[in-house]
Amino acid sequence: MSMLFMPLLLAVCFLSFGVSANATKRDFYQIKIYHLKTEEQEKKVDAFLKDAYLPALHRIGISKVGVFKPIVNPETAKPTDEKLIYVFIPFRSRDDFFTLEQKLAKDKAYWNDGKAYHDALFSEPSYDRIESILLNAFDKSLQFTMPQLTSAPKERVYELRSYEGHTEKISKNKIKMFNDGDEIGLFKRLGFNAVFYAEVVSGSRMPNLMYLTTFENRASRDEHWKAFSADAYWKKLAAMPEYQKNVSKNDTRFFYPTDYSDI
Repeated sequence: MSMLFMPLLLAVCFLSFGVSANATKRDFYQIKIYHLKTEEQEKKVDAFLKDAYLPALHRIGISKVGVFKPIVNPETAKPTDEKLIYVFIPFRSRDDFFTLEQKLAKDKAYWNDGKAYHDALFSEPSYDRIESILLNAFDKSLQFTMPQLTSAPKERVYELRSYEGHTEKISKNKIKMFNDGDEIGLFKRLGFNAVFYAEVVSGSRMPNLMYLTTFENRASRDEHWKAFSADAYWKKLAAMPEYQKNVSKNDTRFFYPTDYSDI
């Protein structure tokens, strides 16, 4: 190899390394949903998450984990209703997700602190079942964002929306609307305090995208959506021919963060 060529080759390699090293990485998310039948199960899972699971995730470098519960109308709620706990885990890569169980297996404190949960009797299970959803962060929102809220956790409203499409192609079209159409920019401009926007890559409802917005209270939530519906850019975007009929089902759920949630 020519000695004159070597400096040029080294320079190209250096620049290539610099670009890849400084490039913004895409988050990979998991949403775990605990399905519970009794208050005893809810208390057991709460204790496990607070005292064992979140501390273990913190020890391996996942500093912010969200734990949310549905906002229930006390007038219509029944003691026999299924109880749910949602856990949002942001990973820096897919590899971090796939190696999580191996890391937890080596964490003695995780097993000791969660002993009541791990060693539950067959006749007294800790939960009914666990559902898992895996997601890739959107191009225009590569990493999750901490909400900027000041109200008490139980006053807050976290709104989780999922938009299903009738084909994979049309679901990609709705994602394009968020990215290229800058629907994400509109949410930011109107102060929706979104935690994440992401495409579901594995879950019981597909094709699908999900996003989580946050508000100080229900009144604030309603005011924000009223402003969204009246916004001139939204009206223009929603009227574009290329973005018509790209959502077959909109599932909207309201949550509040637990006292021990990081998000």
